[in-house]
Amino acid sequence: MPTFGGIGAPASSGCTACAADAGADPRVARVRELLAAKNVLLAPMAGVTEAPFRGICKRFGAGLTYTEMVSATGLHHSPDSPTARKLLSYHPAEVPYGVQLFGADPTMMAEQAAAILARYPDTVALVDINMGCPVAKVANKGEGAGLMRTPERAAEVVAAVVAAVDVPVTVKFRKGFGPEDDTAVEFALAMEDAGVAAVAVHGRTRAQFYHGEADWDVIARVKAALTVPVIGSGDVLTAAAAKAMLDETGCDAVMAARGAQGNPWIFREARALIDHGETLPPPTWYERIEMAREHAAALVEFSGERAVVRMRKHVAWYIHGMPGASHVREKVNACRSHAELDRLLTEYRAYLEGL
Repeated sequence: MPTFGGIGAPASSGCTACAADAGADPRVARVRELLAAKNVLLAPMAGVTEAPFRGICKRFGAGLTYTEMVSATGLHHSPDSPTARKLLSYHPAEVPYGVQLFGADPTMMAEQAAAILARYPDTVALVDINMGCPVAKVANKGEGAGLMRTPERAAEVVAAVVAAVDVPVTVKFRKGFGPEDDTAVEFALAMEDAGVAAVAVHGRTRAQFYHGEADWDVIARVKAALTVPVIGSGDVLTAAAAKAMLDETGCDAVMAARGAQGNPWIFREARALIDHGETLPPPTWYERIEMAREHAAALVEFSGERAVVRMRKHVAWYIHGMPGASHVREKVNACRSHAELDRLLTEYRAYLEGL
């Protein structure tokens, strides 16, 4: 079983050829090198992408993984809290990985980014600043997507973090804030001027949250306007969608978010399609159940028996669309222990084998 948080290989020292290609900024070259190796990434998702799941996705071919978003304010006041330690823990398989921070205070963001790099000097590939979280309790405080309403403050945050760390600094933001806003290109240029080594663009506004169709055209326009790498995000629900976004927008990499929920196979399928033009068959019912069992065991090892509650949504995603799934979900929601959950999944597999 993996040991989380303290064991792992050191980060690569970088590619000399890439550095020369990127001119004077080796941090941009470092991001290009990471994205060129595998260009389908696992998006940071609060409450979903814990270290065990990131390790699974990495095993299936995710090019880069990120921690769940971590509050700079929370780290400032309680850097050694159990929550902070869990959020900053990593799976050995995902090194090097990205750390996603959120906050709107330039000084605090810089201090906490530097502190994280001091604590994990050989494992963190980059620091990503969240400027896309649409949740009211974040955005209404001017953090997350709220920073899109104050681009000058957003640039100050970026400049402060860039000056504080020696790894690449990236930002993830949206098409705009309001329902009709389309400010991504202007905002991206401001972030590039402030020193980011790459940007990730989600094709929905903050007002849309995750509803409606993502606008991939805005990703293409940001790509055309910037010189640093651009990562596309939004509606990458299948391997075919991952390839289509790369082809249609010209972006350097794509992020899978909801497309990876209960479906770490999306990374293997995307690699086969992008690298070899091969369409792989979807996982069988039995593979999905066994992955749910593996995921649950790893999550319980990571967080203890209380992780059974957090595992409920993952199981629902793994078994979505399978015979009897709604009935199994009801039983999963009543499970109080890992042993009970594992027994239920084993019985479910036996039921399916008898169909």
